[in-house]
Amino acid sequence: MRVNGRGPKELRDIKIIRDYLKYAEGSVLIEWGQTRVICSATVEDKVPNFLKNSQTGWVTAEYSLLPRATKERNIRDSVKGRIGGRSHEIQRLIGRSLRAVTDLTGFGERTIWIDCDVIQADGGTRSACITGAYIALVDAFNMIQQEGWIESIPLIDSVAAVSVGIVENETLLDLNYEEDSIAQVDMNIVMTGSGKFVEVQGTAEKEAFGWKEMEDMLKIAAKGIEQITEMQKKIIGEDWNFLK
Repeated sequence: MRVNGRGPKELRDIKIIRDYLKYAEGSVLIEWGQTRVICSATVEDKVPNFLKNSQTGWVTAEYSLLPRATKERNIRDSVKGRIGGRSHEIQRLIGRSLRAVTDLTGFGERTIWIDCDVIQADGGTRSACITGAYIALVDAFNMIQQEGWIESIPLIDSVAAVSVGIVENETLLDLNYEEDSIAQVDMNIVMTGSGKFVEVQGTAEKEAFGWKEMEDMLKIAAKGIEQITEMQKKIIGEDWNFLK
């Protein structure tokens, strides 16, 4: 058994609260173990310059870690005067993941801004951001459909993410901070609800790993994402039928 009593292939408890913010077109609070993230979706009636007059929309993301989301205080990016490398990498991952399941031609020349603010971090913030942001995106599209801006929800699939790794020679699903900090291998897997890979990020932290370890981690992650997708489906409810 792991530190928190889980089995090696067991997810932490995940709870998602929809409509968490008053003003955002879509928003959730996702609690993933001890990790907590607010994900919001904002609809902007314009696109970046490279998409002007293309009849194509855009989905992009910003990621931020609050100063006391971790044991030691972090300095805000706004104070540093630049976005940190880690934040930049994560927000690009969130954007890519959501665009992979969005029909960008289906909502006009509009931008959906996804803001992910980590208020408490205990490992798996990428997974929480992507999983929660997808539901915020669904809600934002629902809102503009109800307003008559679009005819149908421009999503072709769902998307979720989970971490997996090797800790003390054992393959574990959904690493918390304690496990992640000592992992021999750390991976983040992003997949669609239909079982296709969007992104695989894997790093040997201490020693190289082979094909068998790779296959084991991918299989365990895929099973975990199946469970997360079912949870997303229950939360979204009958609106899940929008998928093309």
